Amino acid sequence: MGKRIIQQRRGRGGHTYKTREKAGRVRVGYLADLKGEFKCVSLISSVGHSVPIAKFMDKAGVIFCNFAADLLYVGQSIKIGGNSSGDIAKLGDLKNGTEIFNIEHNPGDGGKFVRTGGNAAVIMAKEGDVAKIMMPSKRIKKFKVNCRATIGRAAGDGRVNKPILKAGKQFYIMKMKSKLWPRVSAVKMNAIDHPFGSGRGKRIKSKIAKRNASPGKKVGHLRPSRTGRKKR
Repeated sequence: MGKRIIQQRRGRGGHTYKTREKAGRVRVGYLADLKGEFKCVSLISSVGHSVPIAKFMDKAGVIFCNFAADLLYVGQSIKIGGNSSGDIAKLGDLKNGTEIFNIEHNPGDGGKFVRTGGNAAVIMAKEGDVAKIMMPSKRIKKFKVNCRATIGRAAGDGRVNKPILKAGKQFYIMKMKSKLWPRVSAVKMNAIDHPFGSGRGKRIKSKIAKRNASPGKKVGHLRPSRTGRKKR
């Protein structure tokens, strides 16, 4: 009898694949009705994020947390609707070529895209109620002009420049973020551990898993939108 494959084991949960509690204590995002001017009262180092988190408060005592822009310092003021680094504004109010991060997917969701250290997207163009954004991957993605974003580049750049040197250090880095590491290639496993396993047939063709396949069979391409060679 074979063992459970990795995605089955992880999906079941348990201590091995548990996220550290303090990794998600700080909720990062924009409040629904942000307006006026806020002051950075503290910078927080969160183990679950690669960007320092800034805590902001206005004169009325309203508090929210957002990812810190590069060179942000305690005591600095930011404006809602401004155009300086660290300010929060709607995409439709910003000029083309502006660097932004922590972009909302839908207006009011608090930010979903470009939230890692040192990254930034660029506003390329605006057409009607749609803004075209070049993501850090150089891919162009469309957002609604009412979606909010933070101006500037996310802090924490250079995080991956320092060499790891030892596998043990990498292991604890990945464990802190509840990531599976090291990852073993499926074709290098034994036949009982994975559908692609065994020493024979290393030149396997791409496997297409059906939408309603059981968790033990969901390997390879999961319900792809198209298959076969693309016709020119």
